Amino acid sequence: MSTSSADQHAKVILTHRTKVASGIPAILNSAKHVYGEVGVVEGTKLMTQINQFDGFDCPGCAWPDPDDHRSVVEFCENGAKAVAEEATTTRVDPAFFRHHSVAELATWSDYEIGKSGRITEPMVLREGATHYESIAWADAFRLMAEHLNRLASPDEAIFYTSGRTSNEAAFLYQLFVRQFGTNNLPDCSNMCHESTSFGLAETVGIGKGSVKLEDFYEAEVIMIMGQNPGTNHPRMLTALQIAKRNGCRIIAVNPLPETGLLAFKHPQHPWESLGPGTTLTDIFLQVRVNGDVALLKALMKLLLVREAAAPGTVLDHAFIREKTQGYDALVADLDRYDLDALIAQTSIPREKIEEAADLLAHRQKIIICWAMGVTQHRNGVDNVREIVNLLLMKGSIGKPGAGTCPVRGHSNVQGDRTVGIWEKLKPEFGQKLKEVFGFDPPAENGYDVVNSIQAMAEGKAKFFMGMGGNFLSATPDTDYTARALEQCDMTVHVSTKLNRSHLVHGKTALILPCLGRTERDRQASGKQFLTVENSTGVVHQTQGGKDPISEHLLSEPKIVAELAKATLGARTTVDWDAMTVNYDRIRDAIEQTVPGFDDYNRRVRQPGGFYLPNGAREQEFKTTSGKALFTINALAEHHLQADEFLMMTIRSHDQYNTTIYGLHDRYRGIHYDRRVVLMHEDDMTELGLQKEDRIDLFSHYDGVERAARSFLVVPYPIPRRCVATYFPEANVLVPHTRSARHSNQPVSKSVVITLQPSSEKAEA
Repeated sequence: MSTSSADQHAKVILTHRTKVASGIPAILNSAKHVYGEVGVVEGTKLMTQINQFDGFDCPGCAWPDPDDHRSVVEFCENGAKAVAEEATTTRVDPAFFRHHSVAELATWSDYEIGKSGRITEPMVLREGATHYESIAWADAFRLMAEHLNRLASPDEAIFYTSGRTSNEAAFLYQLFVRQFGTNNLPDCSNMCHESTSFGLAETVGIGKGSVKLEDFYEAEVIMIMGQNPGTNHPRMLTALQIAKRNGCRIIAVNPLPETGLLAFKHPQHPWESLGPGTTLTDIFLQVRVNGDVALLKALMKLLLVREAAAPGTVLDHAFIREKTQGYDALVADLDRYDLDALIAQTSIPREKIEEAADLLAHRQKIIICWAMGVTQHRNGVDNVREIVNLLLMKGSIGKPGAGTCPVRGHSNVQGDRTVGIWEKLKPEFGQKLKEVFGFDPPAENGYDVVNSIQAMAEGKAKFFMGMGGNFLSATPDTDYTARALEQCDMTVHVSTKLNRSHLVHGKTALILPCLGRTERDRQASGKQFLTVENSTGVVHQTQGGKDPISEHLLSEPKIVAELAKATLGARTTVDWDAMTVNYDRIRDAIEQTVPGFDDYNRRVRQPGGFYLPNGAREQEFKTTSGKALFTINALAEHHLQADEFLMMTIRSHDQYNTTIYGLHDRYRGIHYDRRVVLMHEDDMTELGLQKEDRIDLFSHYDGVERAARSFLVVPYPIPRRCVATYFPEANVLVPHTRSARHSNQPVSKSVVITLQPSSEKAEA
């Protein structure tokens, strides 16, 4: 089985939803996790190093730090939990694997697996074996090289990358993979913001956001779409609080009334605990799942009405005329739609949309933020392009306090893509690799995540390597993905902790333990530092100060270099040893091949690092026409049958991506059970369901029935005919055969499902 069907079925406890995010509870929960995993002395020391100029970058999200200063406590509850997980004193050593078979571990919940501890040395699961056993590093690299070199083609190997991988490790990884002869470099961007990258690159010439952190302090309106910052990016709440105090108005667009969008108490300001906190959202637009294009079209039509009534006061015609292309076609397309019909598709009362339009009409300093609630749909690219349309109408890109802000969910996912992790090799980057390293990189596109899963399932790919992450739990169609991985001759995972991907494996499997962000990295020339890029394009240092938990750990750059030497042998043109003796040499190579990294080693040593070039930020749009493009986008199409619902997957407050920190979603008032489905009370009544009834969920695509068994019904304020379930428990329902147009991103936020009374009985 790919997942444990017996995930915590302790008695669920439902409490009132929390009305204010953070505050004293966030401090107490942070302390509980850190001191419980690490101890008071070491835990306190680590907390003072997170996101400091001379410390380590939080292994959580990619929210930017202030450019010119750092507070003593520059982290959030999620960051504290992430550090506690990495710095835990619990160990997964050879004795652990001798005691627990793979089959036994596979019955554990994701929470139990994650709490096992840090992996202390390389482990191998040989073909036919029941237990992992230790293996020397040299033997592990030799075994991998043998498997790689006997493949019929380099394209039979897949090399996945997690967003926590540093710029240095990512650059070496893609360099090795491309010299090996393939562009099969899927990464977690394929699953979270690929629709963003495509949509923004097409319309404004760069697949990244255009704002800086200080733009939030100048903004007049911040619109937050498909994002839950209180749980997924808690430090963003501080920026929103400052914006509010500076007079900004906030519009929240979400199917759920998330606590982190409503009110906030700064945990570093104890006096705030005595009051009600800062109200964040001024207008809450509770859109139905994937109703975003309809909402944005309605807003734009209302803006055009207001512009017609008072010409020159609502839209920025000078910006539209000088900096954009396609405006007339957009207006003509909007004329085709009936406003009432658009509003009906959103499930939002007309007066609320009118109120939002009034707010936008007379303000130009507008930031729109979004995350996977916008991107993980069949029309995810359309959603992003329609956001750009609205901003372009207002002239709200490339100005102080205005612009695009896709909020990345992993600490260096943006940097990995910048330095070359992509299944599509840009010709100019390929030419640079040829000039600097003297080899011809492959030109053909490689596999992204969805195509990688299909290739493994069909026997076209026989070797899988994951540089960090938990591929199985993060990807769609869990059971299909599990069978695909099991088809491989070898699966390899570079990891700090045990996860489910280690337990669903190829014929031979390796776990290679690496240094964590908190740990000191010493190479032959001395202590090293690494670099990462945040959501606003700042490249900066990260260096741990903690002794490694085991003498058997290697850094990710060292693992890549040793694998490259073992695999490529005499045919390599790269001096891999020189690269890892001193990481400055890796950064020199990045400077030679990637635009924007001029004087890399000097500039990144400055406190706070440096900004990469961003044309959209300067209104220099690197499109084919040199102008920002208005686009024509279709409405989402979900024609639900009488017994069907539209499901979106969400995170609990006690998790980060696939890592489950605990079993409490305290903001939503759900405790001790993760197999829950949030449903409107009227839908429950219509189906004859009671609170905490146990039901099975099914999706049906291409003649295949997918099932997620034994979920508890939780009444929740969500639009009718929409439901929400936790990720990764419901990923089994997400079909690998459905993905976003253009970006091929999984549709985890809009899966059509049916419900039935559970065939499994609740455990006592």
